[in-house]
Amino acid sequence: MEEKVMLEECPICRGPGMLLHEGGWNVQVECADCSAHTVYVEYGSEEEKKAAEETVIHLWNIGKVVTSERGE
Repeated sequence: MEEKVMLEECPICRGPGMLLHEGGWNVQVECADCSAHTVYVEYGSEEEKKAAEETVIHLWNIGKVVTSERGE
């Protein structure tokens, strides 16, 4: 059974966050509305994948995101 992930609202626009894996080697959280996102975290194994997911979820939930707003 897959574990439920609790993502806070986007710190920029309050939109929903999505956990995204790209190419099977990195993960980030991205806002479905404004595209603000965390950094990419790379992984090479299932253990590293879980740790990478936990890292980006934590970064998202504390508001450490990148946005295309002026001044970023």
